[in-house]
Amino acid sequence: MEWLYILMPIAGVKIFWPGLIILGVGVGIIGGFFGMGGAWMVTPGLNILGFPMAFAIGTDIAHMAGKSLISTMRHGKFGNVDYKLGFIMLFGTIVGFEVGARMVMWLERLGSVELVVRWIYIALLALIAWMVFHDVAKRRAKEKAAKAAGKEIDALTTGIEWHKTLHKIKIPPMIHLNVAGIYCTAWLPIGVSFFTGWLAGILGIGGGLIRMPALIYLIGCPTHVAVGTDLFEVMISGLYGAGTYTMKGRTELVAALIMLVGASVGAQVGAVATKYIKGYGIRVAFGLAVIGCATSILMKLVQPWLPSLKKALDSGATVLILGLVGGMSIYIFVKMVQGVQNELAMKKAKGA
Repeated sequence: MEWLYILMPIAGVKIFWPGLIILGVGVGIIGGFFGMGGAWMVTPGLNILGFPMAFAIGTDIAHMAGKSLISTMRHGKFGNVDYKLGFIMLFGTIVGFEVGARMVMWLERLGSVELVVRWIYIALLALIAWMVFHDVAKRRAKEKAAKAAGKEIDALTTGIEWHKTLHKIKIPPMIHLNVAGIYCTAWLPIGVSFFTGWLAGILGIGGGLIRMPALIYLIGCPTHVAVGTDLFEVMISGLYGAGTYTMKGRTELVAALIMLVGASVGAQVGAVATKYIKGYGIRVAFGLAVIGCATSILMKLVQPWLPSLKKALDSGATVLILGLVGGMSIYIFVKMVQGVQNELAMKKAKGA
């Protein structure tokens, strides 16, 4: 089965190339759907397939940049991108990214990058999963209370409403974000973008893993606008990140190109799927994907304490991350097809 493995010339490791294709296509669909580069799954996925962590981060960022450009163009056609918000967040994203990238180089010199990055991933994924499902639970409680009172809940009502408190901050300059329907201080998106840019530089996630929830819960964007605007930010930070990691010699372009071929197709499917799966359907699917990703990383982390199970845990982590990407991609694709069929049926019925 040697033909299933390809040597990565820069990283100097042999990689299971069908795994790269699965990651590319699957994460293209998932990234286009959730509004992020999908790197929160690809970076640990590449590490699980055999890439050293610094190369996994740099390679993923390179593949992410091209894919996010395609997704952003598609979401722009649907009116899901608040370009004004995206440009305001640009400065904080780039500055934060460079700070994070320099921290990775420092951790690599200390020999601690693998352990530190994995634990940061676990902590961040746990926080995001709690936030998503806490929001869903609070939203359902509001729906139940409204139903008991004989009322209907507003479609834009959310469970977590931290953004309402943050919107009370009136530090100049104040800005109107027409696409997102928000009026707030400019320092709110700038602060969020710096933090998410810093995470992007450390974890190779394009910031999307935390920025999409931050756009919803901290800034107050509707889910579909958060998806499109986040992809615009992922594209910018990805292009910058690809350059800075390539200059540092931590980008494996062969792997990035293999994944990008599949991702360019998958991103189109994921972006179109958001037209048919709205709001809390996106959030629940996102939360489940986060839990699965965290589990695969945990299987790598516990190996030093369970040496006899190392081979089984390695195989299990690989199967889980590829199965998660494949399963979630199939779910999104099926929902998209069903949505298209229903739309065509409605048009046909109206025509009749």
